[in-house]
Amino acid sequence: MYNRVLLKLSGEALSGNGNAFDPKILEQLAEELKEVHEQGVDLAIVVGGGNFIRGKLVEQLGIDRVQGDYMGMLGTVINALAVQNALEQIGVPTRVQTAIEMQKIAEPFIVRRAIRHLEKGRIVIFGAGTGSPYFSTDTTAALRASEIKADVILMAKNGVDGVYDSDPKKNPDAQKYERLTYMDLLNQGLQVMDTTATSMCMDNDIDLIVFNMNERGNILKAIKGNTIGTVISKGEK
Repeated sequence: MYNRVLLKLSGEALSGNGNAFDPKILEQLAEELKEVHEQGVDLAIVVGGGNFIRGKLVEQLGIDRVQGDYMGMLGTVINALAVQNALEQIGVPTRVQTAIEMQKIAEPFIVRRAIRHLEKGRIVIFGAGTGSPYFSTDTTAALRASEIKADVILMAKNGVDGVYDSDPKKNPDAQKYERLTYMDLLNQGLQVMDTTATSMCMDNDIDLIVFNMNERGNILKAIKGNTIGTVISKGEK
């Protein structure tokens, strides 16, 4: 159903048992991404850095917001390299591009080069966010998806299988949405992604699928158009 896909991974999705990385999670993720790659889908990845540092920790340590955001960007680069290593260990060609230049580690982000890598069958992993403070990796995902002309953003959640009208962990009667529009997110204040990212996806008519990444095979199911999680679009489809 989708030919070019951007997968948004949280940093926490790579971690386990109090460690920054869980080898089994990385191995399982790589195997699943290889299955997607073998379908001929153009695949790009934006990864967060929450397994290293988050806003609450920045506040507790008394770190300046700008400094804390740059620390988070460096965390996303570490995660990008970890995902790259897991993929290349099983023979999947990749490239890491970063919004902050670090030539000995990865390529600088260049839109045309990223698209060319995708056309050549390489998975492109974007690190260092947008390269500027005050922007989340959700916004990075929306921006990169718009730049590479992706058909859809797959937002992989850790243990959450879609969008609900309230927190399902606190409210057993919470209702899950199968379909929403971006205006629904804005009007109802549903905290799926920040408003900047939501507006950018709506303006560029990019679909968003929120799903549980802990269930093996969900990424491939989402790309094939199977009903999983919650599908969010500009308008009713």
